[in-house]
Amino acid sequence: MGPAAGGHVYSPALTDFVVMVDQTSQMFVTGPDVIKTVTGEDVTMEDLGGAHTHMVKSGVAHYVASGEQDALDYVKDLLSYLPSNNQAAAPRMLPTDPITGGIEDSLTAEDLELDTLIPDSANQPYDMHEVIRRILDDDEFLEVQAERAGNIVVGFGRVDGRSVGIVANQPTVFAGCLDIDASEKAARFVRTCDAFNVPIITLVDVPGFLPGTDQEYNGIIRRARETPLRLRGGHRRQDHRHHPQGLRRRLRRDGLQAHGRRCQPGLAHRPDRRHGRERCRRLRLPQTPARGRQERRRRRRPAPATATGIRRHPRQPLRRRRTRLRRRRHPPSHTRGQIVAALRLLERKMVTLPPKKHGNIPL
Repeated sequence: MGPAAGGHVYSPALTDFVVMVDQTSQMFVTGPDVIKTVTGEDVTMEDLGGAHTHMVKSGVAHYVASGEQDALDYVKDLLSYLPSNNQAAAPRMLPTDPITGGIEDSLTAEDLELDTLIPDSANQPYDMHEVIRRILDDDEFLEVQAERAGNIVVGFGRVDGRSVGIVANQPTVFAGCLDIDASEKAARFVRTCDAFNVPIITLVDVPGFLPGTDQEYNGIIRRARETPLRLRGGHRRQDHRHHPQGLRRRLRRDGLQAHGRRCQPGLAHRPDRRHGRERCRRLRLPQTPARGRQERRRRRRPAPATATGIRRHPRQPLRRRRTRLRRRRHPPSHTRGQIVAALRLLERKMVTLPPKKHGNIPL
């Protein structure tokens, strides 16, 4: 609620959440006078370390309050979602609209609105905030860092009275692509939820990483690898199929690509991987129609049967395992019910981690 300079700025920087008041809170290591003396730059205290500067540019602030009372109210709401320590359970409220029977019997008018709110086309954007509010209890969503990295949305809410963290792509900003700021914003939020054992709900609609030299030069490889779901490259960046501690439900299309097929014609339609004619050219074989037909027949040939009667594909030994991981699809209106059922199922789950030291995160 006031200025902090020099070494004093590291005290709030070490906290989990930083709440700043507009026009009265400033943080900087070296003040405007020192900067003008050393570099000759003329900058004000507000432009150098004001609330909006640390929200939009540096990412230090998590909320910009309009006044002191607004800051206190936000902190009070924030603490209502978090436990007092990492061994205690988060505060739980009585749900106003509990799901007692089947999912179809408990559908509300807001649940049915999701069927028309989420488009079937991958090229049609929609506001993820509207989806989030229809999933959470009483349409209450406490967003964190709302003015920074708008292509991803993080915050707290309640489902069936339980405190949950929300991580969702925002299709209206960069089509939901991940960039450096969005990756760091989401990773920081997920690590905070994990420290306090708050379950996380991820709403994924992401084409991939934002391409560009600016992202590459600023270290997207180093700064984005500590993403919240710790998944591997391309369209698996936010894919829960390989996450051992959660459940996955599918809302709509299967449209996740590394950067989208239209953005990568050279990779998605590489001819030497898809056509026998180009394969012959690569191997310096005669390019005849017969060889192309033989190649297509070989690709359509069924997999050989084993002694147990189970057909195994010679190139895909894990085909059966991948089949078991196939995502279940349900109507968007069933989303809240599916989430409630998943939270009830995982409520008593105990995860035992191997004894080890902390990892070396990319800094």
